[in-house]
Amino acid sequence: MITALYAALLGLMFVVLSIKVIKQRRRYQVGIGSKGELALERAIRVHGNFAEYVPFALLLMFLAEYSGLAPVYLHVLGMVLILGRLSHAFGVQQIKEPLKFRVFGMLLTFAVLLLSAVAILVLLLLKTAI
Repeated sequence: MITALYAALLGLMFVVLSIKVIKQRRRYQVGIGSKGELALERAIRVHGNFAEYVPFALLLMFLAEYSGLAPVYLHVLGMVLILGRLSHAFGVQQIKEPLKFRVFGMLLTFAVLLLSAVAILVLLLLKTAI
């Protein structure tokens, strides 16, 4: 149930990012693609990057939870993922992008992916060794 909490929060964030893309499309009257509008391109990539990484991170978190990872670690993973996604979105949305926010956001996202995967492997190894 812990992963479900973070999936719900990140689902809300996904809707917000979607609305930002829609607003940019309306602003520049662009139905498909970006027609070179930098603000629209950035909104599309923030949304796309979120869609590329978050589902897999949540899947790994769920599998770690299902495998028996302690709740405190799941909450840490969930909070780190949210912080990473907020940082990435903030950085990439800026026309004059402060790269540190993108890098920090991706580092946190990769940390969740890696730590979740390692936790699953360790928990599975421990269960098979018993």
